Amino acid sequence: MKFRRTLIVAVSLCVLACCLPVLGAENGGGEPEGTVTKEVPGWKKERIIPWTEYVSVGLMFSSMVGSHTSYEFGMPEYPYQNPLSRLEFPLDSWWVGGKMRASFDRISIGAEALTNMNSEAQGHMQDSDWDGNNRLEIYSESENHLGRSWIVSTDLDVKIADLVGMPAWLDLRPLVGFRWQNFQMTAHDGLQIYTDPTLTPDPLPGNAIGFEQTYWQYFFGARAAIDLGKPFGLKRLNGLLQLDYGYVEAQNVDHHLLRGRRFTIEDTTGDALHGSVALVAGLTDRLSLSLDGDFLRISTSGTHRWLELDYGIDQSWNYGVNVWSEQNRISLTLAYTF
Repeated sequence: MKFRRTLIVAVSLCVLACCLPVLGAENGGGEPEGTVTKEVPGWKKERIIPWTEYVSVGLMFSSMVGSHTSYEFGMPEYPYQNPLSRLEFPLDSWWVGGKMRASFDRISIGAEALTNMNSEAQGHMQDSDWDGNNRLEIYSESENHLGRSWIVSTDLDVKIADLVGMPAWLDLRPLVGFRWQNFQMTAHDGLQIYTDPTLTPDPLPGNAIGFEQTYWQYFFGARAAIDLGKPFGLKRLNGLLQLDYGYVEAQNVDHHLLRGRRFTIEDTTGDALHGSVALVAGLTDRLSLSLDGDFLRISTSGTHRWLELDYGIDQSWNYGVNVWSEQNRISLTLAYTF
């Protein structure tokens, strides 16, 4: 994984190097790109700041809806059951954090960090196990406690719209970035049922599974800003679009608390597709409010490690090992521009 991370970073640096000629085409002076001064009859000169921001900080509230993170693995021996076991953890919850963006003549750099407000996710953790005849044999649902979890991202984009002849109301920017996610969860107070009608359901009181999952995402893509103020007769109204694709490394650590020192560990790699759309309205000259919606689809595969410290078991395989996540967020951000 370290080699692949190094490769991704090297490719990103090459992309930025290719943008250096663009970065050299900066305008002079200390004003942001696009700032103009006009003479208003009977008034002093008025400085007009473009809708792109110079430096801004924002307070963000987000809600995950219809979101989960999951993993599964197969049996590498006869009868080669696939999947053998699957666990799905809900992520629907409220998050709070901040974002910052600094815009210069040709580039802008941004960062965003969110942490969960809820201690419990909406929905249930689902644990499914199949028998050798591809029939669901055991199924359980549990409440899902959210420990301190994080979503952090940073990116750099480059302004090229004016260089390729795009209209003034459209700002198109290629970008590169990094996204890190860490989820801490505990499945608790569940109920396990069996497809065998002769077996009665078993309650699972207390904590059953401790789960930690981390995603490292290295992405590239493009974002576009559209000035919507003129068509609607408003001073500051902008639409923002972004689409990016990235390489992903993931690791799960699953501790089956009801089985002593039993762990399953997944190390996987794959890709991620992310998109977002936002509407930004200026409340005052320096204060803005934005409504954002974004989706993230992660799909990885790799190695499953079964570790039973009490019985001396340590086995690894890659048959049917998949880790994936679907995340949908709606966010409201209040930002101040310096």
